[in-house]
Amino acid sequence: MTELIDFLYPPRCAACGVRFAAGARRRVCAECLARIEILPAPLCAVCGGPIESAASGAQRCARCIAHPPHFRHAHAVARYRASAEDDPRSLPAMLRRHKYGLDQAAGRALAEYIGAAPPIDAAAIDLIVPVPLHRRRLWWRGFNQAAILAEEISRRLAVPLDVTAIVRTRATAAQTTRDHDARRRNVRRAFAVARPARIAARSILLVDDVMTTGATADECARVLLAAGARSVDVFTLARVL
Repeated sequence: MTELIDFLYPPRCAACGVRFAAGARRRVCAECLARIEILPAPLCAVCGGPIESAASGAQRCARCIAHPPHFRHAHAVARYRASAEDDPRSLPAMLRRHKYGLDQAAGRALAEYIGAAPPIDAAAIDLIVPVPLHRRRLWWRGFNQAAILAEEISRRLAVPLDVTAIVRTRATAAQTTRDHDARRRNVRRAFAVARPARIAARSILLVDDVMTTGATADECARVLLAAGARSVDVFTLARVL
């Protein structure tokens, strides 16, 4: 049956469309995987964003020094540039197609950008939790892109996943054109922990597809800690710098 499906629907790279050999189980070719832009050092040890002056020897950025986030550390695989969205082979274009083009199949392809071994210490994590969508947005989109990514990380790390531990209690306006302070106000009190017993005294890995200023991740972390979580770390596929 697999051979027949491959014959009728030849497997192709989800990014560039190059055809794979019959039986291939990969979704992104090696050339497209190699196109990702690695985050440039030095990076803040807390939010994973750029540090303004490496000469100072600082390990945290100015924002994290002035306003420490509630999460311990945020890590991203690659850099997100809006200008790269014009290239359909780029990771930003894939992410945008997945989220806004309602291409659910792209979610499995995006998981390949994590790499064979996610840069996460599984021993330091008790539970993986995706950033939730509001129920109206989930109904419209049909899936939560963060949950698809979190499911793959859970499988690779053999760490339990809980997609209902935290919920979005109100719909929020789009964050795209907002600065950090406006984003923070926009998501304030937009999340709640549905079942505190599930996260009490546990180390949480919060997963999302893209981090921009970190306002959403920070608010989720605040809510999780207030409900009894021991700690919160953040993992995203891409980071806007």
